[in-house]
Amino acid sequence: MKTVTKSILAALATLSFSAHAAIGEHPIILIHGFQADQLQTKPGRQAVEQEGADYWRDFWLAKADDRIDWPSQERVAGKISSDYIWPKLQALSKNQTCRNGCIFVTHSTGDLVARYMLDNQANWLENAGLQPLNVLATFDFAGAGGGSELGDLAINVAEGSGWVNGALKSAIKLWLGEIPNSSNTGVLNDLKVANARQLAPLPDGRIPRVRFTGDGSDYFNLTAGFLPGHDDGVVASHSTCGASQAGDFNSCSMSVAYDGKLATQSRGVSDFMPDHYPLLMGEDYSHGGLITNSHSGQVTAANQQATLTNGKTLTVNTTDEKYWLTGNYYRYVDGSDKVTMSQLAVDLLN
Repeated sequence: MKTVTKSILAALATLSFSAHAAIGEHPIILIHGFQADQLQTKPGRQAVEQEGADYWRDFWLAKADDRIDWPSQERVAGKISSDYIWPKLQALSKNQTCRNGCIFVTHSTGDLVARYMLDNQANWLENAGLQPLNVLATFDFAGAGGGSELGDLAINVAEGSGWVNGALKSAIKLWLGEIPNSSNTGVLNDLKVANARQLAPLPDGRIPRVRFTGDGSDYFNLTAGFLPGHDDGVVASHSTCGASQAGDFNSCSMSVAYDGKLATQSRGVSDFMPDHYPLLMGEDYSHGGLITNSHSGQVTAANQQATLTNGKTLTVNTTDEKYWLTGNYYRYVDGSDKVTMSQLAVDLLN
């Protein structure tokens, strides 16, 4: 059984964007995450757009109405905003893309980019004589809005400061594909935990930030030792869940674990950043796996509802199952034994 019983509209057959919403009634705007290779290649605008499309190609690209692409060799409050976010905001406003309300789908550092954008878009557009965007919510997969300790470590390695051993170098190289140097750190500076949490921490625009998180890893768990609490291989749960403070957390909920076990979570997140609502958690979903078309096991619900700014409520259908051997109960999202995390998110919007 799917979480929402309405049928899914046919996916777009081409890479061009539709004039109408590709999913449900609300247009989907994508904001991708950090792309490590760009620190070296420093792509121009055309390459940034192509790599932005490639980033989402496995699942979300065909379901989106537009994207905001940005280069990882730049800073969020610098050229990412002035040269990439601002022109796209103008186009979205002039085209009235979000007239009936948009959903922004972000991944990883795209969560941080979105927070800065949401804090400024109304003022920027109004000052230019344009209509602010009507954003109903963001769907944040593996959100890095709270920063990543790997960002701090990568900067330390690049600048030659701090204690560095072979394990750390191996972890950074697995994540970035290379050891960075001080001349090509770009948005890594914004990913440092303290910096990320100081960037538009209390946005004026109260937009629901709906969170989708994982607890797996694409790096043989080699990066996990450098991240506090549970993590998805790149970002710790304090960030992906949307916790108000960095810390050692083992769940986005105080009452359900990442594997769905219903039990008090002594290190579950209880205090969140403004309007951050964790919805789905997948024990076996990794940082990158959350936005792909690959199934990585059953998913549980940190919460079973989220309300958009237009008052519409998204509801997750779940079933509690008793494990005969231990007598423990586990909560699973209906259909998640066959349907991917991203598809579950799509179903919510139909």
